[in-house]
Amino acid sequence: MPNIRITEEEMRYIALFESFTGVPTKDCVYDPKMNRLIFLVSPGQAGLAVGRAGSKIKQLRQLFGKNIEVVEYGETPEELIKNCLFPAKVKTVKITKTHDGRKIAIVVVDPAHKGLAIGKEGRNISRARILAKRYFDIDNVIIA
Repeated sequence: MPNIRITEEEMRYIALFESFTGVPTKDCVYDPKMNRLIFLVSPGQAGLAVGRAGSKIKQLRQLFGKNIEVVEYGETPEELIKNCLFPAKVKTVKITKTHDGRKIAIVVVDPAHKGLAIGKEGRNISRARILAKRYFDIDNVIIA
C-alpha cells in the first residue's frame, strides 16, 4: 500500500463510519468539489456498509451532511478502477505510459454502460481518478 496520509478529520469520519456500519475501513477521501466522502472497504464488504436499500448510507449522509460513497478496495489498479465504476460493465482496463512518462488507465466499457461509468456530473470517473492517483500514481483514467 502506498504512503497515504489521512487527515484528522478523515480519521474521525472513518471512526464514525466503522462504528455505524460495523465494517472496517481502509481509507476515507474527502472530495470537496463534489461534497462527498469516499470510503474504501475490503472486497465483499460494500453491501454490508451500504445497508438494506442504502439505509446506512442515507443515515450517514444526514449525519455528515455530505454524500457518502463506498468502494471496495482492489489489489491492482485494474481491480480498483473496476470497483470505482461499479455497476458499469467494464470490459478491460489497460494501464499505459504516455511519451512524457505519465501513467494513464484506458477503460473499455460496454457502450450501453458508458454513461453509468462516467456517472452523473462525472462523479464515477472522478472517483476512479482520485483513487487511482492515490493508490497507484495513475495520472488519468479515460473511458474509451
